[in-house]
Amino acid sequence: MWQDKVKEVINILENSNVNEIEITFWGRKIRVVKNASSILSNSAAAAAETIIQNDKTSNDRGLESNPEKIDSGEKILSPMPGVFYSSQTPEKPPFVSEGDKIKVGQVLCIIESMKIMNEIESELEGTVKKVLVSNSDPVEFNQPLFIVE
Repeated sequence: MWQDKVKEVINILENSNVNEIEITFWGRKIRVVKNASSILSNSAAAAAETIIQNDKTSNDRGLESNPEKIDSGEKILSPMPGVFYSSQTPEKPPFVSEGDKIKVGQVLCIIESMKIMNEIESELEGTVKKVLVSNSDPVEFNQPLFIVE
C-alpha cells in the first residue's frame, strides 16, 4: 500500500516545479528528490524506495535496544504523540489483543492528543503478534504500537 504512495509522490514531483518532497504517511517517511537536469524514471522510484527502506531500518534500530526481541512482522506506528488507550472506556474490552485477526479499517486503539480522541485504524490485514504499549501510556510520533503478521 505504501509503495502506491511512493509512486503518487513521484508523479506529483514529475509534474511540478518542485525539486524535493518529503511526507510522512502512517509513520513512514518518504523523501523524493528530483535532479534538476533529469526527469524521474523507474531508477528514481528505486532510489525513493531505498530512502524509505533506510528510514524504516533506522526506525527498527530503536526497537533493537528493547530487551524484548521482535522477530518479524509489520509495525503499526503511532501517527501522533498522545496517550494510548486500548479500549473505548475502562469498562469495555480492548479493541484488539495479541492473537486477534485484524482487517483494514478496523479500529485498533485510541490516541488522545490535545483533548481529542483519535481512533487509529489498521492499514494492514493479519494477526496481532504483539501489543507494544500498555493502556494509558504516553506515546510519541512514529512509536511502534503493534506488531502484525
